[in-house]
Amino acid sequence: MEVHYEELSHRLSPGTSYTNLGSSLDLASIADLEEENIQGSLRFSLFYDQLQSRLVVTVLDAQDLAVRDFSHSVDPFVWVRLLWAEREDEEQSSMQCVLEEWQTRLVKKSCSPVFGDQFSCTLAEEEVSKVTVRFEVRDFDKYSRQEILGEARAPLNSLKLSYPLELREELQVPKKDMVGEVLLSLKYMPTSQRLEVGVLKIRTVCHPNKTDRALYGRTSITCNHCKLRHQSTTQKKRWEVTVFNEVLTFVLPDQQIRECTIIVSVYEIQPSKKSSKHLIGHIHIKKGKTSEDEHWKLMMQSLRQPIAKWHSIFI
Repeated sequence: MEVHYEELSHRLSPGTSYTNLGSSLDLASIADLEEENIQGSLRFSLFYDQLQSRLVVTVLDAQDLAVRDFSHSVDPFVWVRLLWAEREDEEQSSMQCVLEEWQTRLVKKSCSPVFGDQFSCTLAEEEVSKVTVRFEVRDFDKYSRQEILGEARAPLNSLKLSYPLELREELQVPKKDMVGEVLLSLKYMPTSQRLEVGVLKIRTVCHPNKTDRALYGRTSITCNHCKLRHQSTTQKKRWEVTVFNEVLTFVLPDQQIRECTIIVSVYEIQPSKKSSKHLIGHIHIKKGKTSEDEHWKLMMQSLRQPIAKWHSIFI
């Protein structure tokens, strides 16, 4: 079995022609957003301190945010991510990695909140032009998924940051950023009621300052929004293409397998530090009618045979 999966993963390398499948679970609410539901603006400032080689990001305030229909209020906060690409001319669909991410404080019941939160990180001067700052304005709700109110982006290659630069940007519909790919193999054996999920390879962009990281994948099986089973791969040192070739087996009743959702979460850890687990992103595969669920259809059409495909990880 192990030899078979190794041969399968060898034939399906990242350079092979394939169909990108899957998406991040956190993007489910993005898909439902329509342009007319996005309103408001965000004010922030950016500054690069050349003497200390530090990038300083300050989230100042937001104005005229959309409110919830049922409460006519909003509890906003801002999620800030620094997205790094290997080359300055990377297209938006190319793979990136998250250098840093921060969250502002929560401001309750305000459509025009004032934040005043400042964040900074060490960043070499030659790296500045490869970074895009993504500001994601969210509405906090502890009882359900946090709603995304809109986003603003600031590509640093087009800005002069030798002095603090203050900007106000209109919020836009959030866009997906690809941060990795996972080569998965699926096999369903109806007689023994087994579902095999093979985590073969994980491809990510490695920043030179994050060479001491490790990766692992956690596979969960859910049905009707209830988690039924979960298993994790072993931890592997992070490379541009990290090879796992591990098969996770789940034994479930036939009806649950046919209606379940397979969720693969990719985590990054720093072995030298405790509590350093960081979620890179999710992919999810299920029975459905969209092109993203093609892998599920192929698995059900090819019983007892492993079917491998690459899936993109988005944030």
